[in-house]
Amino acid sequence: MTKGIERLGALPLTRRAALVGLAGGVSALSMPWIARAQEEAIRIGFPTPLTGPFAAEANDQVRSAELAVKLANEKGGIAGRKVELLVRDDKLNAGEAATRTLELIEKDKVHAIVGALSSAVQLAVNEVTRARNMLYISISQSDTINEVKDFSPYTFHEALNPHMTTAVVAKHTFQKGSKVAYLVADYAYGHEMLRGFKRAAEAIGAETVGEILHPFGAPDYSTFIPSILSMRPDILCICNFGRDQANSLKQAVDFGVKDQMKIVVPVLLHNQRIAVDAEVFEGVVGGANYYWGQEETVPSAKAFNDAFRNAYDGAVPTDYGAYGYTSVASLLMAIEAAGGTDTQKVIAALEALKYDVAKGEQYYRQCDHQSVQSVLVLEAKAKADMMSDVDLFKIVANEPAAESILRSCSELGFSN
Repeated sequence: MTKGIERLGALPLTRRAALVGLAGGVSALSMPWIARAQEEAIRIGFPTPLTGPFAAEANDQVRSAELAVKLANEKGGIAGRKVELLVRDDKLNAGEAATRTLELIEKDKVHAIVGALSSAVQLAVNEVTRARNMLYISISQSDTINEVKDFSPYTFHEALNPHMTTAVVAKHTFQKGSKVAYLVADYAYGHEMLRGFKRAAEAIGAETVGEILHPFGAPDYSTFIPSILSMRPDILCICNFGRDQANSLKQAVDFGVKDQMKIVVPVLLHNQRIAVDAEVFEGVVGGANYYWGQEETVPSAKAFNDAFRNAYDGAVPTDYGAYGYTSVASLLMAIEAAGGTDTQKVIAALEALKYDVAKGEQYYRQCDHQSVQSVLVLEAKAKADMMSDVDLFKIVANEPAAESILRSCSELGFSN
């Protein structure tokens, strides 16, 4: 099982002495517990689906999280302590995720949990962490985790959420009078994206002409396509994730759907685009939290990309992979600001944190701990327009970080 643990060598003697030195010249040798406390590694638990239909995105998250740990350790650690990332396979199963999270807390004695790549799985992780007063940063899209019934002071949400994602994508693809049909994965991710799109459509004045639910991991989408065509929409929104995105798009293109309507997705996935021919995705528009091409205008994206290239033989980070980096990097910044791993101090530091590690400034909103951040709108390029194998998308828009694209705190159930 991949553990992805980065280790730092022993600190120089002078630095170690500085860390444990006490007023009055008391030697660390006379109080060895002080030295042990200072040298104890900062352990971050990282449950994610290393196997299954989201494995490509999950493994990218691990690589980016490991990079954040590696860079921190190369600079001497955080608050004088090395950092370790303990990765566990949650197998995209809520029960498995809860078990692995509990082990990370009780057996491995982690100081915080980051991870999960499914709406349902992250809620299971959140149940375990909040019951044990354990800090948790979720890195999967979810609206529910921000609502008061699932929120706790220990819960932070680094990922975009479906409401903000669909609001921005709809702004740049829907028009007043547009007729929109939906093909939706029948689980939380699909349902929340559908709700967000329909809400945005109503505000814009677009018309919903029909919606079709499909099972998770459906091997055949051909049975849904005649119904979609009969609706005669201007836009087809395909709301699914992972392999489902590539498979459904491929079959839709095979049946000529793209010749009759615009195809929009809430999240345009790097890994699914490279899994099929460019012509399958060509012209498809969708949202994203990150695209490596931002490096032309965003200095922190350039720095992140360069570090990733140096660590991984010239590869570039992916969209969902970037969540692994931004979440762990922000957590480590908060631990450094707090002067250690005391949970209450780290929570306070996260709540006060302004961070720009990959995509421009972000911060966690006070009421629900949602990361306020920019949202990209991308369009998949034709093969003839690609300058390299990773030149996949054109940036249509980069909506700046703003609380106005979030649901209000009162709507989420918070009193203030």
